[in-house]
Amino acid sequence: MRKALYPAALALLLAAAATPAGAASAAGTADVIARLGTTDITADDVRAYVETLPPADQAAVAKDPALLSQVVRAYLANRLVLKEAKETKFDQQPATKAQLDRLRDAALSELYLQSVVKVPEAYPAEADLQAAYDANKSAFLLPRQYRLAQIFVAAPRGDKAAEDKAKSRLDDLVRKLKGKADFATVAQEQSDEKESGARGGEIGWLPEPQIAPEIRQAVAGLAKDGLSEPIRLDDGWHLVKLLDTRPAGTAPLAEVRDRLAAQLRQKRGQALRQAYLGKLIEKNPPAINELALGKVLAAAGK
Repeated sequence: MRKALYPAALALLLAAAATPAGAASAAGTADVIARLGTTDITADDVRAYVETLPPADQAAVAKDPALLSQVVRAYLANRLVLKEAKETKFDQQPATKAQLDRLRDAALSELYLQSVVKVPEAYPAEADLQAAYDANKSAFLLPRQYRLAQIFVAAPRGDKAAEDKAKSRLDDLVRKLKGKADFATVAQEQSDEKESGARGGEIGWLPEPQIAPEIRQAVAGLAKDGLSEPIRLDDGWHLVKLLDTRPAGTAPLAEVRDRLAAQLRQKRGQALRQAYLGKLIEKNPPAINELALGKVLAAAGK
């Protein structure tokens, strides 16, 4: 992961990892993130572990600093398992050693392929992106979207007392809103869904297929800034306000550029890899005993 991707919360980790040896000695344990027994886990160790995570996980950590603690805990757990495996000499068992050799060979092959098969940095060019976009516009279709806000009154089905209390609250809320009370203010004060309530009830943009059918049916007939009648779902009552609507259409290239570029690079990488492997096999044609191979397959099926 490039350092530029790290948010401020990771800056301390990177700064510690980049501290010169002399400075680290002067600072004592300033770059120690955690300790397992007598073993110190440093910023370098954690950063190296983060860089082994799948790109999606790396991006998640970059966007949400709170995830860093979970990453460190996962790393420590892995180190504890490794420590126990070595202490019990599990790695010395013949079957384990054979499997480790196979895994090492596979990892080495993969790393070597990644080093010799590289997609050019300049790919895809703007013309490549435009051509791929024009040829696959159906893949970028967007459904109708609604920007919604709500006031939620909790009332689980089957609880008569809660239902009666909620109905009384709901009648009062409807009177206030029909009396031109400010929806956002009422949501902040009265909604049982605190997260959206803190935003004046706003939920944000939702694609039509992701909206509960009962709510989708209610908002479909509303004008902008219109308010629905109370909508009963299993969790309680929802008063929904339609803030805005986006018609169905095709996402513009600017919105899908990064995703499309990643797909094109992946596809080009796969093609380059297959071409490289094809040339290797062409230079070193294998001789396969199909009869013996058939016996292996037959034995495996028993």
